[in-house]
Amino acid sequence: MDIARARPPSLDKLLESPALRELAQAHGRAGVLAAARDALDAWRGDTSQPFDNAQFEQRCRTQLESRAALNLRPVFNLTGTVLHTNLGRALLPQEAIDAVTALMGQAGNLEYDLASGARGDRDDHIEGLLRELTGAEAATVVNNNAAAVLLVLAALAEKKEVIVSRGELIEIGGAFRIPDIMRRANAKLVEVGTTNRTHLRDFEAAIGAKTALVMKVHASNYAIDGFVASAPLAELAALCKGKGVPMAEDLGSGSLIEMTRWGLPAEPTPQQSIAAGVNVVTFSGDKLLGGPQAGLIVGDKDLLAKIKKNPLKRALRLDKMTIAALEAVLKLYRDPDRLAQRLPTLRLLTRPQAEIQALAERVMAAVAKALGEGAVVQVLPCKSQIGSGSLPVDRLPSACIAIGAPPGAKRAGSFPDRLAAALRALPRPVIGRVVEGQLRLDLRCLDGETQEAAFIEQLARLTPLRG
Repeated sequence: MDIARARPPSLDKLLESPALRELAQAHGRAGVLAAARDALDAWRGDTSQPFDNAQFEQRCRTQLESRAALNLRPVFNLTGTVLHTNLGRALLPQEAIDAVTALMGQAGNLEYDLASGARGDRDDHIEGLLRELTGAEAATVVNNNAAAVLLVLAALAEKKEVIVSRGELIEIGGAFRIPDIMRRANAKLVEVGTTNRTHLRDFEAAIGAKTALVMKVHASNYAIDGFVASAPLAELAALCKGKGVPMAEDLGSGSLIEMTRWGLPAEPTPQQSIAAGVNVVTFSGDKLLGGPQAGLIVGDKDLLAKIKKNPLKRALRLDKMTIAALEAVLKLYRDPDRLAQRLPTLRLLTRPQAEIQALAERVMAAVAKALGEGAVVQVLPCKSQIGSGSLPVDRLPSACIAIGAPPGAKRAGSFPDRLAAALRALPRPVIGRVVEGQLRLDLRCLDGETQEAAFIEQLARLTPLRG
């Protein structure tokens, strides 16, 4: 009889082996049974090798561990984009992580008033802080800023007209378009002005009996330079007040602080909009604010009451973990002097180039050692970006590790893509960007000694690149 086709032990006997019994304790008997059958089928499909018990057990182990691994997991964001939409945007501070952890496995007073013993409102945990920080009369929160805009339009402008400058009919990631949101909210869009110039008189001429809202939209993901003009915010708000029409403003990323304090480009704040007379302001929680994904709505008390009563509000509300994280982040803003140390987003945005340069030089040696003679590794200056539509034309001086193919290498053109794939296959995937035939790893977001050590440790697992 051909030894290559020697029959393996029976499936029942294989399942009783110490290795598979151990796997069953970790993954369950049903999972081990399925993996064992797959491993046997793989052996039957290869007539060149005899049955090998060790290989069989390893195949089962590999399949079960792969199935057990979480699909959503941490990565190293070395793209140079701090608020990367595809990589989860803002990193939460430890205070927010602790607040979420405390509530995940326990009951909490989400909609329960501890003072009266009666039912409460989940917005109560957030509203007071938002009023304090923005100067608004009232506030509410939903699951993201697109939802906030949709809810405001649906609650205040259904079957009526909303006036918007043509230069502010934006589209952001995921095909979020202001005209589309208008239609979904059953509001009629009225465009005024031109792409590059819209004047106060354009709004004044358009306001009529059917006008429900005048809306200003922050062009957060692009910029128009040159021969441009827009109606001053305070003057537009005063015009709306005189006409008896509410004014809303979508700030997009929305910062609660003056970014110029840390040498960053200026970004409009909700406080400025409220002080200028805007009636309703919407902005994100997970961009420049540095918190969890959320859409924040602040403004006049009577308008916020209408917004909260709209049926969409319940469909768009936050869960207890997001509320816990957002409350913890907002409380950090009470102490702006320490914000750059305690809020990861601001800490990464204000990180000195010299610090990143020193980090890149330390890490470069480990990268070069892992790749050997199969790559050319060097440290280069580069520019990081804030990301997620925040300050799109501004760049932050940074440093990166640039990795290219050695001179004369075969398949040099595909080298950066193959290396990028190998880094993504590591236990904690590394995400960089391909630029000018190199894979570049911007180290702005490699934050702290623990992350640095974890990044270097797993480089030993890199699969060598051939050719």
